Amino acid sequence: MSALDTASSRMEAVALPVWQHGASAVPGSWRRGKRILDVVIAVLLLVLLSPLLLLIAVAVRCETRGPALFRQDRYGRGLWPFVVLKFRTMHDGVSPELHRRFIAQLATAGDDCGGGLKKLTRDPRVTRVGAFLRRTSLDELPQLINVARGEMSLVGPRPAVPYELVHYAPEHYARFDVRPGLTGLWQVSGRSEVGFLEMLDLDAEYARTNGPKLDAVIMMRTPAALLSRRTA
Repeated sequence: MSALDTASSRMEAVALPVWQHGASAVPGSWRRGKRILDVVIAVLLLVLLSPLLLLIAVAVRCETRGPALFRQDRYGRGLWPFVVLKFRTMHDGVSPELHRRFIAQLATAGDDCGGGLKKLTRDPRVTRVGAFLRRTSLDELPQLINVARGEMSLVGPRPAVPYELVHYAPEHYARFDVRPGLTGLWQVSGRSEVGFLEMLDLDAEYARTNGPKLDAVIMMRTPAALLSRRTA
């Protein structure tokens, strides 16, 4: 069974709305050009960063038992299921229930409670190497493979976890008009200070308005966002 078939079978229990492409002013020429850029840049980075990728994989395997890569079911463009790749930052085989409850709490609290969409802190599931990889976002580098395969883009909404969809408002499904990305509006807009619903609003806004200028701005702001302690 392929990875996609496996993802589809495990996600059948999630009740999904009937999804349709929303109205978009984004020209088809930009979508095609963006896909070419994604492939070229992703493959180039995978080659150039291969020594670093190998070093991280060894560090993950040396600290704890289990695979170097973590695979998780996500939804991409058109609500198409795929398996996202990351370096494993937790002990192998831990339950996602803690994160599921965390997302539910953020979604039901709304954006008026203050504090924003902070990451789950003091998580006992996270390893020491994993904590460093998360702070630096190095754990997301394997997603360049997802980009090269056409499941993701360099710039776009965050890949959706299946169990968070129950908290979406109808307008948030516009985010599935585009491929999810390694970086996006949420990541460069004070990631840990943005509420869950506000994050979804940013993703939907990107899907409606993306183009060469916006993508260039996001890419230029990404290094500073990664270095900023407020996005950690």
